[in-house]
Amino acid sequence: MTRAALRRQFLRSFASLATAVPLFRPGSSLPGSSAPLLGAPPADGPGPGAQTTHGRLRRTLGVSVVEGMFSEVFTACAGATALTAWAIALKLGPFLVGVMTALPFFAQFVQFPAAWLTGLFGHRRVALTAVCLSRVVMFPLAVLPWLGLPFESQQRLLLMVAGVSAALSVVGNNAWVAWMGELVPRAVRGRFFGRRTALTTLAGTLASLGAGLLMDRLRPATGVGVALPLLALGACVMGIVTTLLMATQHDPAPPGTTPPLELKGALVPFKDDNARRVLTYQVAWNAAVGVSAPFFALHSLQNLKMTFVIMALHAAAVAGVRILAAPLWGRAIDRCGAQPVLMACSLGIGVIPALWLLPSAGTLWPLLFDILLAGALWSGHGLAIFELPLAVAPRKNRPFYLAAFATAGGLAYAAAAALGGAIAAALPANFTLGGHAWVNLHVLFVLSSAARLGAAMLVVRIPEPGARPVRSVGALLERLLPRPIAAQSNILGKR
Repeated sequence: MTRAALRRQFLRSFASLATAVPLFRPGSSLPGSSAPLLGAPPADGPGPGAQTTHGRLRRTLGVSVVEGMFSEVFTACAGATALTAWAIALKLGPFLVGVMTALPFFAQFVQFPAAWLTGLFGHRRVALTAVCLSRVVMFPLAVLPWLGLPFESQQRLLLMVAGVSAALSVVGNNAWVAWMGELVPRAVRGRFFGRRTALTTLAGTLASLGAGLLMDRLRPATGVGVALPLLALGACVMGIVTTLLMATQHDPAPPGTTPPLELKGALVPFKDDNARRVLTYQVAWNAAVGVSAPFFALHSLQNLKMTFVIMALHAAAVAGVRILAAPLWGRAIDRCGAQPVLMACSLGIGVIPALWLLPSAGTLWPLLFDILLAGALWSGHGLAIFELPLAVAPRKNRPFYLAAFATAGGLAYAAAAALGGAIAAALPANFTLGGHAWVNLHVLFVLSSAARLGAAMLVVRIPEPGARPVRSVGALLERLLPRPIAAQSNILGKR
């Protein structure tokens, strides 16, 4: 294979990651909650953006890359790690931590209204307004120590700011997705999103390390301190910067040029048997993940005594493995289909929460296994879970299918996260079982691991048009393993 062909394959793998679940956020044990091209127009034909003059398009795409890098700085200032630090500083219990970190997923409920707003007012206008507001809404946290509010009022303000920001982010992302889908021609989509994903990942990693250093140096043992308000102020500044950058980008499909959305189209996915099977998996899987995922950052800070820098390095290592594994999973999907890859990765990811029973405050080396497994398996899962719903969803009403999948998964995650917080709050913080010391969050990790393995088996019921889906673990090994190994397994099985 020539060097140019290898480069195109590598960039295509980045583009696939960009259209699937995004890269890990600092302090989070699962990918983020929105997909950059999930609602883009079908790739069956070019959009209106293909008619844009080359020079203007090139300038717009260049600005989009820079805007994406500044957006990652915002995430470092106001993402999962920063919000968890706010929760610890304001003494939120496990239940409220679960609710707060689940808000971005619960906010997926506004996907359908967001699609309607985007169609009514246009991609660019809605994206500019909603994205800006979702980021500058962090300003009350920047001045929180000087507002003189009672402690409980400060807790409520934190939850309110996180909820409003999450809902506005869904609206803004929905509009931005449609905007980019119309803007970026199919011929350059792979190269563009490959470069954009690579550069934004680098910017996000550096920003996360900087935020971690700031919190480690300036955050006091108790109370809010100075670091967290500074990060909130930085998030507001990044919101203004990214809005100004987005404002320089044009919209090839202004209001009135897109077909109107009909309410009856939103009900079509729930009447489709194949779509219902995908929805069932999405609900079960996101619930299994959500019962533990919001608490990995809390466990890392409170029980494992990890610094924010170590957490940022861990997240960066996972992201690096994820990017390296993407081309391999991409080739596996091309050869075997998305359904076998989704099943294999779901089964493997089921083991990951159990790995978090091994590390302790003085023994963090077991997290090396988490880096390798989480990075590699979430990479394949993200690619497969993007490909499979697109294969199931027909071109007509496809945005409603994808919105239904995102909404169902987001609500299931949010409900499970709240339930996980309630379970952790009801258990003693520390207890002894079998002669070993455990914490309440370990219970959630065990529950999540078992639930993930159960949800993985639902993949066997999902059809994949144009492919030959697997129906058992044995068939899965035959499809994914090299032929000599699979043949040897069959021989041993007959003995």
